[in-house]
Formats: sequence, structure tokens, C-alpha cells
Amino acid sequence: MPGIVGIISKMPAACASAQLGRMLDTQRHESFYSSGTWTDECQGIYVGWTAIEKSFSDGMPVANERGDVRLIFSGEEYPEPGTRNTNDASYLAHMYEQDPNFLVRLNGLFHGLLVDRARGTATLFNDRYGMHRIYYHEAKDAFYFAAEAKAILAVRPELRSADVRSIGEFAAFSCVLENRTIFKGINVLPGGSAWTFRNGAIERKTSYFEPREWEDQEPLEPEAFYRELRDVLARNLPRYFNGHQRVGMTLTGGLDTRVIVALHQPAPKSVPCYTFGGMLRECEDVRLARKVAQVCRQEHQVLTVGKEFLARFPEYAERSIYLTEGGVDVYRSSDLYVSEQARKLAPVKVVGTYGSEIIRRAVMFKPMPAPQGLYRSDFLSSIDRAAGTYAELRRQHPVTFAAFRQSPWYHSRILSLEQSQLSVRSPFLDNDFVRTVYRSPQILDSDVRLRLIGEGDPALAALRTDRGYGGKSGRLLGAAFRGAKEFTFKAEYAYDYGMPQWASRIDSSLSALHLERLFLGRHKLLHFRVWYRDALAGYVRQMLLDPKTLARPYLERKGVEAVVNGHLNGGRNHTTEIHKLLSLELLHRQFLDAQ
Repeated sequence: MPGIVGIISKMPAACASAQLGRMLDTQRHESFYSSGTWTDECQGIYVGWTAIEKSFSDGMPVANERGDVRLIFSGEEYPEPGTRNTNDASYLAHMYEQDPNFLVRLNGLFHGLLVDRARGTATLFNDRYGMHRIYYHEAKDAFYFAAEAKAILAVRPELRSADVRSIGEFAAFSCVLENRTIFKGINVLPGGSAWTFRNGAIERKTSYFEPREWEDQEPLEPEAFYRELRDVLARNLPRYFNGHQRVGMTLTGGLDTRVIVALHQPAPKSVPCYTFGGMLRECEDVRLARKVAQVCRQEHQVLTVGKEFLARFPEYAERSIYLTEGGVDVYRSSDLYVSEQARKLAPVKVVGTYGSEIIRRAVMFKPMPAPQGLYRSDFLSSIDRAAGTYAELRRQHPVTFAAFRQSPWYHSRILSLEQSQLSVRSPFLDNDFVRTVYRSPQILDSDVRLRLIGEGDPALAALRTDRGYGGKSGRLLGAAFRGAKEFTFKAEYAYDYGMPQWASRIDSSLSALHLERLFLGRHKLLHFRVWYRDALAGYVRQMLLDPKTLARPYLERKGVEAVVNGHLNGGRNHTTEIHKLLSLELLHRQFLDAQ
């Protein structure tokens, strides 16, 4: 993921510069990245950066006229439309001159280092959600920071050691909680941080924002809340379509992206739209998104996850684990694949991600029960501890959990895969929007989004969603339509990830009939239960039955063999277990085994 790397230290300049070079090399993933370095030996500051060419944060560092303020910034900031030049980050150095507390005014997903030579300070900061990650390691002789943990590992190889607690959390949730990482001694900078350094050492660790500032707001009456939410979205949406780069948008059959286009109403053919499709049939997302694009008079394309992806799955699986340092499961490699295709249409992507999570407090990750016989008993205690940690976190304000816990710990690693190829923008993490949602008088349902769409563009409200909501039909017909869509949705899940073990045996015995064609592809693109059993069987067997894999200290050899053989023979459904085993094994081979 594009971002900054750096060292703050009193070590000899030649040593620090050499380490900085090695750190920067690990983040140059693509030919369309720009990069550079800047140093201040007197203050012990050595910083580098990578950025997507021509993006908002290309052309670092930015400075004031006197040259005593330098800012190395990564990510994007979304000011009020028309108030500033939003093509690049040059205005941010002047914002700091006008107001040293300027961080509270920034709106976006970002991190950076601000150096004030007059004051003799350097400030490491990030966005208030912590979505644009900064990893750090505090050594006796230096403070290391980077957008990717692997940059720190490149110069501190002794940190290539797994934290058992974190591995347990990844096994339970596919993410690591509480700003920890897979690696001992490497942590994540908390959201809203502003850490100050002086004379090559840390001086103080402070925060410029805490979620309780928004939790303490007075709730609004229902109608007043709706008007405020609508006005905030309509007023702020243009800032997410600004800039000199072409902006595209993903469309789905759901409500979140439809809210954006209904309220923003882009000019005809100004925003290339696309939807991710599968290879079995035209799914609901594709069918409905095409209609949405037609209503909005935008061009629309389908980016298919099909035979090419399957043929190159080992490559994309390995790259995804490498780019995220084991922060995602291998099935998320499809996000990397489609992001490469999307970049060809537009280098900037607007998404509806986080909409239902923020508005409806949708929970996207929960603890998964440990499969019997797969893990050793001593490792199971780490998984149990993860469930306890999660239970404590869920006691927080539901919007705080969604925006400030779930988003940076679970969603940010998925986002980083996309950001390796594109600049990604979500209006549903806009500061004004999230702050307003905290003033909700009650738990919201989807009706607020249906109303937003209806007032923004009645023609869009006339289209049902992929789950059958909305539209113009009467109550009875609408209920019947929703019931039919729910049946096909649940049937597809039952035939894929959720297939019971007894049904797997029956399905395997009837494989010649290709019954999957009756159920799969109506709602989902990815069908790993069938793929692991058939097209990817050789890769799964080669990776997971390798003696190296079977010797991992937290795995039960016979349990792994039973999972792999049972699934590949068709008699069992172990899709999620294979996801996890492949992800953990690739993490070991790319990071923990390599000393």
C-alpha cells in the first residue's frame, strides 16, 4: 500500500539512510508508484514515501514558503468543495501555519509526518479512524514507522516472530484486535494520534481526537435527524468526486451505492461505473447495477472474476498475504484481482463500503468456533481469549465499534489491497456524516436509506434491491418478492459455504449433474467450496499436506489431513478451514520462516 516509511533516531546518518533505503524498497510494489526520501540529520529524521502517480499525495514533501515546515503526507484529504485546491496536498503545510491544531480539521483517510524546524519537532499522525495504517516499533536506538509492517521487518529481522495471541485472533476473526499485529514488537498507531518527537526521540504520545467527543452529543428527534443526515450527505458528496484524476464508482444491487448516486446526481457519462460479476450467470448485483447506471445515464461495465482468476489464484493468494502481512484471508485475493481491472477504467474509486455498518451498525466479523481436532489444545486458549476480548469491545457504543474498531481492524486490511492499485474514497467515513449518525434517536433500519434514495431520485427508488427491498409494488407483492430473493440468497449460501456435511456427500455423488449451476452465482461471485474441491484441488493439496505445513506448532497433523482430504474427496465441507489454513501457511512462508 502506498504510504510513508521512516526512522527517527540519533544513530549515525549513514546507517539510518541505508536502513531507510531498504525499508522503502519493500513498498515499491508497482511501476506506477512514485517514491522519494527526505532527511534532516540534525533532528535525526529519515523519511521516505511511495504514492500512486498523479494522486493527491504525489509530489512529497510539501513545504511553506520559508521552508521550515515540511510535510510528508499519504492518503487523501477532502476539504469543503471550492474552498481549496484539492488536486494535491500542498495547502496542508499552510493550514498548519495558520493553525497548529489543524489535524482536527482534516477530513479523510491519511497519515503523515510534519516537521517544524523552528520548533524542533516532528509529529507523526494519522486519520481519526486509523484506516490509513501506520505500523511502528520502538527500539532502544530508534523509532521505526511504516505503512507496511514488512518495511520494519526488512531492517529489524529479529521481529519476524509471531505473537500467539494475535495468531489466535486471526484464526477467530481473520483480523487482529486492539492495534496489535501478527508480529511481536510491531504495533499499529491508534486512530487520531499525534505523536511528537524532538532531538531524535519520542517526546509525547497524544491524541487529537477521541470517539467520546461524538458519543456525548445530544440525540436529535427522528425528523430532525433525517434532515441533518440528508443535508450532510448532499452537501459533502461532491468532495469525493473532485480532483484532476478520473473518478469511477462501484455499483451493487444494494442501497449504499444507490444513496450516493441518488443524492450526488453526477453529470451524464461523467463517472464510469462497474460491478464485479461471476462466471456462472449474471448475478443480482450486475443486473440491478446496470439498471442503476442507466437511470443515472452513466456508462457501466462488468469486471468478471472467472477462469483467469482461478488459473492465477496461487499468485494472487500469495500477493494478497504479502501485501497485507497476513491481514486478510486468501479468498480476499479477488479484491486485488478486480482492483487491477478497475484501475484501467479510473485510478480513483468511490465505494459504498461502510454505509450499512455506520448507519445500521452492521457487524461484519464475529468469533468463529474453533474446528474440532484442527488446532492443538494449548492454541485453543488463544482463540478463547480472542472471543473474550471481542465481547468486551462489543460493549462500546455501536457506532464507535463500527467506525473506530471494526473499520480499522477488520476493513482496513481489505482496503489496503484495493489501495495498492487505486485511490479509494468512501463518503460514509466522512467526518460530518459519522458525527451526525451518533445523533440518531434510535437504532436505524434500512428505511432511512430508502427515503434518502426516494427524495434524491424517485426513479432509483422504483428499483428493488438484490434482497427485494424497495420498489413500487404493494405490501403483499413486495413481501412475496423479498421472500423469493431471501430464499435464493440462503439457498446459495447453503449450497456453498454453509453446506451441511451430510449434504456434501450427496452433492459429491451427483457431481456429474453439476447441480451447483442451479444455485450458485445468483448473489455471490466466489464459490470456493466448489473451487477448492475441483479447480484448486492441486494447489490446496500441495500447500496443506506439505510436511512443512503439517509441522506448524499449533496444528494437529491428523486434523489438517482430515480437513483437506475430506473436502477434496467431496464428502465434507471445510471451505472456511481451508481459507484459514492457506492464509496462515502463506504468512509463515513469506514472513515468519524467512529470517
